[in-house]
Amino acid sequence: MYKIRSMISNRFAQAVEFATKLHDGQVRKGTSIPYISHPIAVASLVMEHGGTEDEAIAALLHDVVEDCGGQPVLNEVRKLFGDNVATIVDGCTETHIRPKPPWIERKKKYISHMKTASPSVRLVACADKIHNIRSLIADYRQVGESVWERFRANKKETVWFYNEVLQSLKDSGENRPIILDLEKEIEVLSLTIGLANGENDKASKYEEET
Repeated sequence: MYKIRSMISNRFAQAVEFATKLHDGQVRKGTSIPYISHPIAVASLVMEHGGTEDEAIAALLHDVVEDCGGQPVLNEVRKLFGDNVATIVDGCTETHIRPKPPWIERKKKYISHMKTASPSVRLVACADKIHNIRSLIADYRQVGESVWERFRANKKETVWFYNEVLQSLKDSGENRPIILDLEKEIEVLSLTIGLANGENDKASKYEEET
């Protein structure tokens, strides 16, 4: 077996340990699945799509600011993993505020941000959305419509959000294969939950308010 020098160093292992500690006791919504499974999956997607070690580490840490302590945690990320990782993590964070602002306020800001975000932020964000959608599809197939009780958004709002993120990524000029993967996952989600053929709330109150 041929071996090549790995792009991953001890920093990645340190980030796994750091993320695991911060997310300790957290589970995926409505399940008993440890939350750390999500950032690990996102980091895997980032690496599979050619991401750097900094991007993979940022993927592991992309939720720690929003869910584990806000600005002080971001400061710790910067101290441990450097400015580049901290900047990517911050770019993937919807809010530092607790309690979180209203859902639609956060999502509109995030959608707009994706149009001008750095390629590194867009890569991690795209991987995050792909894994969230895949998890949602799996949960929907298990429990059906009751899955929406776990979230602040209903199914039309959810598909609207993912479609708007996708469009923002396209508008940015980004053309990585991972964006096509996101588009395919949104299509599968729409079919699975019965919102195919464009019935995804394009004329929703959120669009009207934009």
